Amino acid sequence: MYDYIIVGAGSAGCVLASRLSENPDVRVLLLEAGPPDEAAEIHIPAMMNLLLKSAYDWDFQTVPQDRAGGRSVYWPRGRVLGGSSSINAMIYIRGSRYDYDTWRDDFGCEGWGYTDLLPYFLRAESNSRGSSAYHGGSGPLSVQDLRYKSDLTGAFVAAARTCGLLANDDFNGPRQDGVGFYQVTQRGGRRWSAADAYLHPAADRPNLAVQTDALVTGLIIEDGHATGVRYLRRGVEELARADSEVILSAGVIGSPQLLMLSGIGPATHLIEHGIDVMADSPGVGGNLSDHPIVPTMWSAPRSRGLSEMSGARNLARWRMTHTGPMTTNIAEAGGFARTDTALPAPDIQWHVLPVPYVNDGLADPASRALSVLVTLVSVGSRGRVRLRSNDPRHKPAVDPAYLSDSSDIDPLAYGVAMVREFAAARPLRKMIKSELAPGGSVRTDTDLREWVRGNLSTACHPVGTCAMGGDSRLAASKLASVVDTQLRVRGVQGLRVVDASVMPTVPRGDTNAPTIAIAERAADLIQGRAPLAAVDPADMALAASA
Repeated sequence: MYDYIIVGAGSAGCVLASRLSENPDVRVLLLEAGPPDEAAEIHIPAMMNLLLKSAYDWDFQTVPQDRAGGRSVYWPRGRVLGGSSSINAMIYIRGSRYDYDTWRDDFGCEGWGYTDLLPYFLRAESNSRGSSAYHGGSGPLSVQDLRYKSDLTGAFVAAARTCGLLANDDFNGPRQDGVGFYQVTQRGGRRWSAADAYLHPAADRPNLAVQTDALVTGLIIEDGHATGVRYLRRGVEELARADSEVILSAGVIGSPQLLMLSGIGPATHLIEHGIDVMADSPGVGGNLSDHPIVPTMWSAPRSRGLSEMSGARNLARWRMTHTGPMTTNIAEAGGFARTDTALPAPDIQWHVLPVPYVNDGLADPASRALSVLVTLVSVGSRGRVRLRSNDPRHKPAVDPAYLSDSSDIDPLAYGVAMVREFAAARPLRKMIKSELAPGGSVRTDTDLREWVRGNLSTACHPVGTCAMGGDSRLAASKLASVVDTQLRVRGVQGLRVVDASVMPTVPRGDTNAPTIAIAERAADLIQGRAPLAAVDPADMALAASA
């Protein structure tokens, strides 16, 4: 018997397991469907492409996307201790202040505005630049500047500045707009996942049990109260009971799938699959939002490719000193911009890679090329996750409904046009040669939009399928919230969801840091502690200068 059972050892699950087990009187069980995070490819940053479609990846495919050429899009998601933080590009981005204030103001998520969440970003973070009004200096999550930066990504930053964009060396500081190099979740040139930051330091606690290769198949719900879980481990079904709460941290796909398998979801859909309805919750699996990308690319014959620098010599260098090209996170640089000056926050982001980006990053990056992923970060389209079967071993149907909101395509096309302008600027022009994508044949606005539809992919930032909302806003908003502002599942007692699925909208940027901050705050809520006091960094900076 445990006090808390946490389903999923991704970023949120690792945080919760660590924070809840700090109390020696509390018994915590953490269940992870995937294996331990022991592979060398996980820890060597430049090897992350080898993790795709491996034993550490759920390897999801979307349903065919009607407005994106009828194609099914590959969605990598971490299936390992650390979850997607063990296979991602390690970019540390929180999002815009506007994102969190929108959660609070438009969706009634009191306590989740920017100044409410900032103390949890600060508590989590240990930034190598030290503590400040915007950064933490002593948290478990190591955030550092890249140890290796390629000439190609540096040329992109210089070219964008030549074209009028502002330099920005801190996308988590006072402003998000501009271009520069990303900070990364690394420690001394090594990936620093949520498992490294939170779980492994807590592994020896006698009150924390961690089981890998444990696929949770359903929740045990008795008299409207979640009392435990069923799970398969090495082919044997086991049961675990929780005295206090069951917490789902299984991710944007796994959490709604488990709710629906357990009878919590849209009643008609559950009945179709022969599942008894425990709670009719129409929002479960809905509101799916993701950042779509399109990959632009140029040949760069004068610059040595990463594949040319990833041989035995540089691998040995990494093992001995954790320096050199094997420390790159691949997506080294980028930035944010607004396609309309009237927008309240940026709507596009760039991820700049000194390698070719072909076939969703699965192709061997052997040639010399520069890739710039144009990313839409203000997304209107909403999709859903639905069961294909009542068998928990079957992957659900994932439909992000890319470009179903017609306003999503123009910013992507505009972002491509901006990158083309950067490519023509002298800092980049002298380093690149032919445009490989979209290519010289794509010139008119019509051509460009058709190219966007035919080449759209994912930035791997899905959110929203167990969305949070405040009671007072339910009627006013179009969002049927699944959890309340305490992250408690509506209609069932003793059950919470804590992961990226609770975000009402996707933040502007990568989603790992926000997920960790959500889990940090949730740990206080679960234990009945008063949340940390709201902090406005502008006020802190003003006080420091006085």
